[in-house]
Amino acid sequence: MNNLKGKYVIGLDYGTDSARAVIVNIGSGEILGEGVSYYHNWKKKLYCDEKINQFRQHPQDYLIALENAVTNAIKEVNFDQKITSNIIAMNVGTTGSTVALVDKNANVLAQNDQYQTNPDAMFMLWKDHTSVKEAEAINNWAKDCAEIDYTKYSGGIYSSEWFWAKLLHLANTNPELVKEAYTFCECSDWLVTNLCGIDDADKIIRNRCAAGHKGMWHESFGGYPKTNCLNKLHPELSRIRETLNDSTVTADKAVGCLSEKWAKKLGLSTNVKIGAGALDAHVGAIGGGVKPGMFLKVIGTSTCDMMVADASEIPKEPVAGICGQVDGSIIPGFIGFEAGQSAFGDIYSWFGNILSWGLQFCDNASDIKKNIVKLVENAAEKLPVSDSKIVSVDWMNGRRTPDANQNLKGAIMQLSLGSNAPELFKSLVESTAFGAKAIIERFESENVEIKEIAAIGGVAEKSSFVMQTLANVFERDIIVIKAQQTCALGSAMLASVVGGAYNDLIEAQKAMDCSEKIVYRTQEEYHSHYQKLYKKYKLSANFIENYMT
Repeated sequence: MNNLKGKYVIGLDYGTDSARAVIVNIGSGEILGEGVSYYHNWKKKLYCDEKINQFRQHPQDYLIALENAVTNAIKEVNFDQKITSNIIAMNVGTTGSTVALVDKNANVLAQNDQYQTNPDAMFMLWKDHTSVKEAEAINNWAKDCAEIDYTKYSGGIYSSEWFWAKLLHLANTNPELVKEAYTFCECSDWLVTNLCGIDDADKIIRNRCAAGHKGMWHESFGGYPKTNCLNKLHPELSRIRETLNDSTVTADKAVGCLSEKWAKKLGLSTNVKIGAGALDAHVGAIGGGVKPGMFLKVIGTSTCDMMVADASEIPKEPVAGICGQVDGSIIPGFIGFEAGQSAFGDIYSWFGNILSWGLQFCDNASDIKKNIVKLVENAAEKLPVSDSKIVSVDWMNGRRTPDANQNLKGAIMQLSLGSNAPELFKSLVESTAFGAKAIIERFESENVEIKEIAAIGGVAEKSSFVMQTLANVFERDIIVIKAQQTCALGSAMLASVVGGAYNDLIEAQKAMDCSEKIVYRTQEEYHSHYQKLYKKYKLSANFIENYMT
């Protein structure tokens, strides 16, 4: 560690509903100030249509949240000016692929007056699945296009949640708008561009994390897919491809300093270094202490399952059916793996919405709904583990891994007139556990060793019922890592390397880890029950998949 005693960093985490900023002591990892800002338009459900899986977010929401979250965090430490004047770096993690059309001046099109209410000119959120048909077209194209399968390092199947599928959807459905754009940009890169005051889209720095896992970028390809190959999908894709630099940057590298505009807004120095962007689950894994051999689950509305491994210890052929493996995407110097489920906590929330549908016409509906879900969960937790009559399949928002297929739908089977809400909820929790088990089985069948399983995120911290079910289904102990704002803390750890406080990220993780750990022990007496139920789950899942296709 360099002699930077008394220095601090800011970590930013852009989630689905809000942005969070933390001010962190680089020596201890202690969070000294914290600010949260919810997205104004998103909270009103503007520009979204759940019936067609359209989820859009306005760029102004992100900029307002940036200012509010950081300034609120600074207010908590204003009693000590030495802290704010000694902030040396800042890093950002965001959802992804959360992407938008951008003009030559690096502005999202919705920032321009004529497009400010056009959903297609806004960010397409990661959970926007309007491009399912386009993902299918890309998968067909990848197998027939050329001698290179560009989906090779993305699990062999491209998803509607990712970069090129969303761009192709816009090119197919709103070609005139796409022609108005200069390039296409991940939120994680666009925010860094803003913080640095870059107003030239050719100077946007593309981060390794998003490019590798979502954009079919790989060193062995020479970067992104070739222009002539993309032209077979759509001419606009090849045009946009020309604006993408084939070099990418890992998130432990500085790409610039805080601009005068943002320094003035935030009350910080223009000497604050800004690191390259990254995806929120990846920085969450960093904050959770991910290391070789650890399978770390980021459990929230959906799940992201993260691993890192030395290149010499993994199979030569890429793991099939996952969300990618990319050199340096999580911890520079290691191969980063990503998998996950398209819906996890969202499934529990959906069930709560079903139970409380009529409450929308009542006062305090939101509070009542939360109480109902908690009451049902408490009742489900008291049910005998062996009392599982209902079998559910967890594809309410499609299947992310193994083997992405967003066309798939969920199911609840073996209902009777005697079925009740706690039993249904228990079955839904078991289904999410079985979906997670299928991912673990895929890694292990591909000879990727999993030595321990850990979890972070809201569901991991709040629901002992869910975590104990996971431990029993996995037949393995699960370590829940409780840290304040784990994703923002991961960004802060990256910022400490960007600012020169540590030589590498592993050193920063060790020095800044102040988390608490809770272990959920697997209960052997329930293993045989869940083995039988898991077989029923797989039979049900196979039936649904065959039916849907």
